[in-house]
Amino acid sequence: MKLLILNDFLGCESIGKSAIFPQLKCSEESALILRELTKIYLQGTAEISIFALLTEVCKFDRLDYLNHIGEIRELLELGWIVMPSLHKSRAGDLVSLELLHENISLSVTFMKLLEEGSLEVELPEAKPYGDQLEYLQDEFARIGLYQKLALIRQNYDNTSPNFIRVKNRIALIENQIKTRVNISKNPPKLIKYFKDRHLNEKERVIFLALLKEEYGGADENLRDMNTLIELISFNDFEKIKNRSLLEENSPLISKGIVDYDEVLTPFGGISRSFFIAEGVLSDIMRPKKKVKQKIKIETLIKEQEIFELVDPKTTLEDVVLHPETRELLDNLIRQMDHKVLKRLKDWGIKDKTRGIDAKIIFHGAPGTGKTMTAYSVAKTLKKQVISFDCSKILSMYVGESEKNTRKIFDTYKEIVQKTNTQPILLLNEADQFLSGRVTSGVSGAEKMHNQMQNIFLEQIEKFEGVLIATTNLLDNIDSAFSRRFDYKIKFEKPNEAQRLLIWQKHLPKTAPFSEDFNVNNLVKHPLTGAQIALAVRSAAMIVAANEKGVFNMEVFEKAIKNELSGAFDYEKTLGFLS
Repeated sequence: MKLLILNDFLGCESIGKSAIFPQLKCSEESALILRELTKIYLQGTAEISIFALLTEVCKFDRLDYLNHIGEIRELLELGWIVMPSLHKSRAGDLVSLELLHENISLSVTFMKLLEEGSLEVELPEAKPYGDQLEYLQDEFARIGLYQKLALIRQNYDNTSPNFIRVKNRIALIENQIKTRVNISKNPPKLIKYFKDRHLNEKERVIFLALLKEEYGGADENLRDMNTLIELISFNDFEKIKNRSLLEENSPLISKGIVDYDEVLTPFGGISRSFFIAEGVLSDIMRPKKKVKQKIKIETLIKEQEIFELVDPKTTLEDVVLHPETRELLDNLIRQMDHKVLKRLKDWGIKDKTRGIDAKIIFHGAPGTGKTMTAYSVAKTLKKQVISFDCSKILSMYVGESEKNTRKIFDTYKEIVQKTNTQPILLLNEADQFLSGRVTSGVSGAEKMHNQMQNIFLEQIEKFEGVLIATTNLLDNIDSAFSRRFDYKIKFEKPNEAQRLLIWQKHLPKTAPFSEDFNVNNLVKHPLTGAQIALAVRSAAMIVAANEKGVFNMEVFEKAIKNELSGAFDYEKTLGFLS
């Protein structure tokens, strides 16, 4: 520490002639108050109330101390002192009498000025970048200044000296980066990456902020949308405008550069936590590693006959569920959040080499929305679904059921590896896989069934990714399977209130209805979601062929009667609807 600077500031007979006074850019009266505050800090008192400073330390007489509140405001505005209890509020918003009993202390900026004698940044001579890490060190320092600038904007306006100082430092380091890039024979790979994808300066700042989080592994305070937007916005209008940089159709998101997790907040809203896509991150952090050519998942699915590929269209908002089921699903989604996963890995609870990992059973009566909900969960997680109908395994592979049980999982692994994606594996109607094994009087068919289940059990144990199995009957589930699933979520038949919502979702919005039609009269019938969907479709077929083409209660009552009497095999036809 340069004690001469401190001694000069404290002992100079005329404060205006002290070495650092020109840098303070304040009045001599304000500088005198700052000197007294420095003295009490050196005596061991870090904070003091403005009242005590003005009356006891500065010894202003009677009510004259009120006339010196202006100097306190000036020092706050310049950033030489701070109010710890009001760091997110502007002191200028408080009237003098409110301000009087607030505590103040020296700012870190002022203490650095006392130590160094200057706040001017002296950057080293510009040299070519030796590698990408050197470049990122400069960029991360720049992002740190952007963070500081955003914090200053919360307390002061864009004309405050503190704001101007930090903005000047940003300009210095940006010029330094530009110079070093220009004189580098082999510019950092990231520069080419930005140019190839035509990312503008604001998009680059967002990308570098997220990359800083990946390298730092800190508290992830740069992943929130509002925080990222604050970095690149200088007023409220810019904040609104710049949100488009992180919307669904923005270049960062649509080009697969940045991805996000959606998490339900305690107040029922949805927040987004952003991160750099895994493939992009791997290429940047391990640039020498050759990345395999990615194969489209659609191509692989066409080459085999096991799976059906589904691009989910519905969200959880489209599914009508029992409140307890919805609560369990919301908790499930929260626990598969990218930030939660990282925290579990840091604690050693989750393997650091594995991604989102969950094995789930949806169980309940046919037509209660199990499959549709599986698709909706996938949509929320921004994943595709590869679906297998377990009821077909015996008929498809007579005599080879055990072998082809293993083939389901081997094919899934092959798809994951070749496409560098991790779709959800949906095992529909998995009753025969999950049912209890036969232990006595075992026939040939039962032995084959047991062997198939043993293989299934083994594959479940080793499975990496998100697997959802649907079943109509959970009572008969083998306990060995029950232990290996992380979540077991029950789907109840809808009550009257839920049936009303389902009817309203499925009734045609533009069709004509007779005067006697009342949807409330339909909800008394104990239909499942799938039955309601099929009843509406059945009624529509009849009405469309009728000359008048008008829906009435009679046509719906007939359709409902057919459903309740089992005239349709609704489960096979529309088992995924609710």
